[in-house]
Parts: sequence; C-alpha cells; structure tokens
Amino acid sequence: MLDKKKKEEIIKKFKTHKNDTGSSEVQVAILTEEVKELTKHLKFHKKDFSSRRGLVKKLNQRRKLLRFLERDNYVSFEKLIKKLDIKIAKTADMALESQTKVRKDVQKEVEKEDEKNSLKDKEDKNN
Repeated sequence: MLDKKKKEEIIKKFKTHKNDTGSSEVQVAILTEEVKELTKHLKFHKKDFSSRRGLVKKLNQRRKLLRFLERDNYVSFEKLIKKLDIKIAKTADMALESQTKVRKDVQKEVEKEDEKNSLKDKEDKNN
C-alpha cells in the first residue's frame, strides 16, 4: 500500500490538469506503483496467496484502464506507456487498428481546422 506522500508525488507527476486526482493516467500510475510494491513483497513471501490475489486484481484493473485510455485518447496512452515503462501485449491487428483510428481522428481534426481557417480568410477578405 502506498503512503500518502508517495501517492501525492505520483499524482503531481501524472495529472492532466490543475485539480486532477482521478484521471485514467493518474489511476494507472498509482496502480503501477502498487503493482511494483506487491511484486517486491511477493519475491520474499512466495506463499502469501492473499497478496497474490490482490496483485492480480490490481493488474486486471490497470489493464482495463489502459484499454479504456487506448480507445479514448491514444496519444496520452502512448505517452503514459513510455513514462511508466509498461509492456503491452498487442497483436498486430490491434496495433494496426489503433493506429488507423488515430490517423482518421487526426485527419478529421485537421480538416475541421482547415475549414475554419478558410472561412475566417473569406470573412477577412470580405471585411
């Protein structure tokens, strides 16, 4: 279990905005630190099955949050994976799907910005 100071440090490091304490990024970072501590504990206490059960629960929760983050905000997901040095088991199809989705989303955003800019240019010329 993380102490309060360590948890606050993690929140400071991974928060997405000023008052952020519960975003997916922060939750994944906290769970990652808890997993590291439990793993260290289980190296010395091999027969502590209740702690092992807790570790599995935390890993599953982190995996679910990472999946959500991957679908919701792929760029943030990639940054978080790199910062925390988490290994993600992906099939080639899943990786290709994610990249294709991100590219389409980015393309849509770029097109919207281009439309806005062209409308502004037309209005400026008319004025």
